[in-house]
Amino acid sequence: MAKTPASRVDKLLSSMGYGSRKEMARLAQAGGITLDGAPLVDVSARIPITPDLPSRLQIEGRALDPIAGMVILLNKPLGMSCSHKEIGPLVYDLLPPRWRRRDPGISTVGRLDKQTSGLLLLTDDGKLLHRIISPKHHVQKTYRATLARPLNGTEGALFASGQLMLEGEDKPLAPAHLDIITETEALISVTEGRYHQVRRMFAATGNHVEALHRQTLGGLALPDDLAPGAWRLLDDTEISLIFQ
Repeated sequence: MAKTPASRVDKLLSSMGYGSRKEMARLAQAGGITLDGAPLVDVSARIPITPDLPSRLQIEGRALDPIAGMVILLNKPLGMSCSHKEIGPLVYDLLPPRWRRRDPGISTVGRLDKQTSGLLLLTDDGKLLHRIISPKHHVQKTYRATLARPLNGTEGALFASGQLMLEGEDKPLAPAHLDIITETEALISVTEGRYHQVRRMFAATGNHVEALHRQTLGGLALPDDLAPGAWRLLDDTEISLIFQ
């Protein structure tokens, strides 16, 4: 039977972005940390990291944030960057500010460019992140593309052929699937994540993508009731859908 991991309270809270260890000690002395409803004064005490800990440990009257291993589903709005370093609005700005200080840090699972909206995952689970983006797992991503010009009818066969070579590259794309919605709208499903891949695929046919929105990742779909800029945490069942 696996042993339940444990951590000093101050170390745990500091790694979750609540503040330095000294700040956590001062907060505890002021009665700002409680465990099972009772003040927890000694933050040097070790505490088992159990699934129910977030509901038992409160910081200034609020339940503890999710512990390491969380996966966030975000409906990415237009105009926001997935980078930690770019100037301007970042997707991380949509999350609680202290989450920017977590260790391990939260990263996006792949990236959507500023002018692409829709389903974006963020996680502090490095193993899961690499499993999702690894080419060997062939996780399919489906986008709704709005095009500047009508489709010419040859795109579906070309994308599915596995022979399309993007400009500046020396390896053809893996087969992709195209579902035509209207003459200027289509759903395109790809299993790779090359730089601006979908935009470049349509550019190779002489067309231009005017709007791009990611709708699914594997078997996980963006909920209709999740507004742009809104997010929620995924449970284990939802995470498993990614690989279906």
